[in-house]
Amino acid sequence: MKKTFKFYTAMFLAKCANKSLKLLRRNASYFPGNLALKICPNFLEQIDKPPIIIGVTGTNGKTTVSNMINDVLEDNGYKVINNRYGSNMNTGIAASFVNNNTITGKNTKDIAVFEMDERSTIHIFKYITPTYLVCNNLSRDSLKRNAHTAFIAGIINNAIPKDTTVITNGDDPICVNLASEKKKIYFGIDRLDTDTEKCENIVQDMVLCPKCGTKLEYEYYRYHHVGKMKCPNCGFGTPKRDYETTKIDFENKLVTIKDNDKNTEYSYSMVADGIINIYNMLSAIVALKQVGLSDEKINDALKKTKIVDTRFLQDEVAGKKIVLHLAKGQNPIACSRVFDYVRKQPEKKTIILFLDDLHEDNETITWFYDTDYEFLNGDNVEQIIVSGKRSKDTIVRLLMAGGPKEKIFADRDEVESVRKYFKPKDIESVYVLYDLYAMKQKEEVHQEVKKILEDTFGKKVEEWK
Repeated sequence: MKKTFKFYTAMFLAKCANKSLKLLRRNASYFPGNLALKICPNFLEQIDKPPIIIGVTGTNGKTTVSNMINDVLEDNGYKVINNRYGSNMNTGIAASFVNNNTITGKNTKDIAVFEMDERSTIHIFKYITPTYLVCNNLSRDSLKRNAHTAFIAGIINNAIPKDTTVITNGDDPICVNLASEKKKIYFGIDRLDTDTEKCENIVQDMVLCPKCGTKLEYEYYRYHHVGKMKCPNCGFGTPKRDYETTKIDFENKLVTIKDNDKNTEYSYSMVADGIINIYNMLSAIVALKQVGLSDEKINDALKKTKIVDTRFLQDEVAGKKIVLHLAKGQNPIACSRVFDYVRKQPEKKTIILFLDDLHEDNETITWFYDTDYEFLNGDNVEQIIVSGKRSKDTIVRLLMAGGPKEKIFADRDEVESVRKYFKPKDIESVYVLYDLYAMKQKEEVHQEVKKILEDTFGKKVEEWK
């Protein structure tokens, strides 16, 4: 598209804003893009783009998947434009182009990888056509913002360009129902020993067939609405997967993935052992293979990557394991997945919770009652320490879930609650579960836990391998 005077003006002023913010050591991941779009509303249409664009959307795992794709590409010599340090809306993507393109709008990169907020896809796809769109999952999220899965799926469905290939989770029927008239590549995980015949979760967002309204029949459930299912009336159901995880070797940290079209298998080094992160890894690998990278090149790069520390981190202090795990507030599915991960770890443990959505002044707690707090009731849970402005509400939910009152402790202050109540002598591990907007508190609690463990058991501190 021919560039207009408005475009050049927007690019010049946005570049100036970008430079000024960087000189001031301020985050330039939003404002320059917002300025460019205000001056030239179709800025994203006019800007030159790389020949391949990978978009990553969905309810959970967008940051992890897009970072994983980006890291592997860069390790293999690709010049990548991304929004990994900025907004995942149209303004953040515009800011990424301002930062990477020349002042005339000329592209300088081989490929683009953009994390895309689900609700913003309708604004982004007006001007950008992803070569590939990865959608790892669609599930219940913030009630105030995202209403219901059908609402979000409808937005994405109406936005996806006709020329985009959709890479999506064949085990998630809401994802399967996306983009039914467009080219799709399905990935999934073969049946696991932990799959169940009945849904263990409070929330199950796909009960009826989206095509004809008949009750779906599940062969097995993995979690919530994810599993293997079919409609007995119209034939809608779990599709044949193009790429499939056939074996997960937790002991040797290997994930075996089969390319069903080529009938070949390859074992990749596991980045993280939670089922959500195995799905994240699988979706990233499928996207990277479409770009043309070999199994060997992808695996060599994955061996060097890890989940970003803001999402997941493990330490060891004096033989006691500390796990810091993001559990998004207002997101019952994400929290339930984290709670499920914690309950399946066999060691005796203390759980520290502060899941307040700190950027919301009028935070709702309805999501507590869609979240499986019942998963925290294991006999190997010695303590649950709760803090934050919603700590009393959390205690009520834990008691309703059947949690023993004598194991639950609370204080409004995150660090003070640890100082008062953390008793490490009878435990083997500590799980710190925190909200996306509590990174400062997370690190303060982390340091306090380490200090108490050091004072109790000795001074040796080493990174958990």
